[in-house]
Amino acid sequence: MLMIDSHLDLAMNALEWNRDVNLTVPEIRRLEAGMTDPGRGNGTVALPEMRQAELAISVITVISRTARPGSPATGTAHQEISYAAAQGQLAYYRVLESQGKARMITDLAGLDRQFAAWQKGGADEPLGFILSMEGADPIAWPEQVESWWEDGLRVVSLSHYGISAYAHGTGTEGGLTELGVPLLRGMDSVGMILDLTHLADQAFWEALENFSGPVLASHNNCRALVPGGRQYSDEQIRALVERNGVIGVALDAWMLYPGWIKGETSPSVISLEVVADQLDHICQLAGNADHAGIGSDLDGGYGTEQTPGDLDTIVDLQKIPELMYKRGYSEEDAAKIMHGNWVEFFRQAWS
Repeated sequence: MLMIDSHLDLAMNALEWNRDVNLTVPEIRRLEAGMTDPGRGNGTVALPEMRQAELAISVITVISRTARPGSPATGTAHQEISYAAAQGQLAYYRVLESQGKARMITDLAGLDRQFAAWQKGGADEPLGFILSMEGADPIAWPEQVESWWEDGLRVVSLSHYGISAYAHGTGTEGGLTELGVPLLRGMDSVGMILDLTHLADQAFWEALENFSGPVLASHNNCRALVPGGRQYSDEQIRALVERNGVIGVALDAWMLYPGWIKGETSPSVISLEVVADQLDHICQLAGNADHAGIGSDLDGGYGTEQTPGDLDTIVDLQKIPELMYKRGYSEEDAAKIMHGNWVEFFRQAWS
């Protein structure tokens, strides 16, 4: 079944981890054997496996946080540096595109062309990429969003971990900064999509109130199943549903298993069934299967040491439809979760 993944950090892996994603996952693991940093030797994503997974379209990121006083997260010394780092990541995607390995998707015509090509059989087709920004620090000032739009950026989240120039994010409490509303207005004016992932609760609600355009959650799970500020409350999920948003369920184990301790808890304690639990919870709150999707965040700073035990590579996401069938979901419902909801979301956003 064709798949769309709403969150993959490919450029971060290539440029910060020096991973050659042209190689297969086993080849990358062999090259990283003996490395001790989290995720090393345990990767799950590479271009060959993305093809094998029938991953027709991915929302791929540029990311570079800026450190600031009072923020628990590390980052660059200045937003100018974050801008330059993110531009370098964009350059990496452009190289992949120039080699025919990827196709950047920026509008409705491109979306429909890419999906139709993969429906006919994607063996010879480039992988489809929609460019997103995880944490808005690389937008050095609010008006610069227009330049980023011209560069092909189509999805922006305001913050990541800590506090960005625009909003409080994961691990903090607070709302938008004084620059948050001007950025949202600029995003509205050019047609940018707002990703509400990683926002502190107050910032989440303030962003929804001050933004009238399309909203999504690229990689977020459910607080009712796994308590914690990184997950959404049922009220937040319902608010996204009311705005016709889609929520991509993430596979980072600490977002799937209550009490997960990084570096200690074994992946064997969970399986992809807990991913199905998250998808089902969103569907139950929505009253349909129209608002849940996959936003795996695989290789987002971790590897198989911090994913469900029955996932070896991104190809194993193809096990999800069968898990949903066992819960009474139809083939049509599973197709919506695997790709249909994201296709419909972007079609509506770009119409």
